[in-house]
Amino acid sequence: MKTLAFGAFTLALLTGSAAAAQDQNFGPAIPGVCVYHHDRLLAQSTAGQAVQAGMQRLQQEVQAELAPYEQFIQSEGQQLQQGRGTIPQADFATREQALATRYQEARNLAQTREGELRYTQAMQLQQIAQATDPIVLALYNERGCGLLLSRDGVMRVNPTMDLTEAAIQRVNAALPTLSFSRMPVPAQQPAQ
Repeated sequence: MKTLAFGAFTLALLTGSAAAAQDQNFGPAIPGVCVYHHDRLLAQSTAGQAVQAGMQRLQQEVQAELAPYEQFIQSEGQQLQQGRGTIPQADFATREQALATRYQEARNLAQTREGELRYTQAMQLQQIAQATDPIVLALYNERGCGLLLSRDGVMRVNPTMDLTEAAIQRVNAALPTLSFSRMPVPAQQPAQ
């Protein structure tokens, strides 16, 4: 959930910084040195945007699934707290145990769903990376790069040295969108 908020922030930051970068005067292009910004590709490619939208949809589904648990726990907890002195001891103990059981079920389900969301997002990002790697390699060769730097570690760069825009265009053509559902986390095999 933090990842999506960070992704939205990154997208806004990249959009703003791209406009600001157009107005700046950069130094000369250095032959053989190229730069690539993977986070920008994820934020601006159609597949990356599909992952962000799909993850938001899945998070909403999980929240809807967990809402009845939360409502029951809150309601029953308040009723037990208010009726502590008036509810017969045996009934109180039974309801308190049922509340604890329901709380544990909700907690387990929330942990399971959170793991599924992380796994689903990782699998979708891996799919984008698998499509992107040969594209970046082809651009590297086409542009005669001898050194490819991550844009994360570069404060300023001449835009002619940046492979990112071309990579976004090619990824959009190769992987126009992604459609997916929540994926269960595979069971880990015991170590042999």
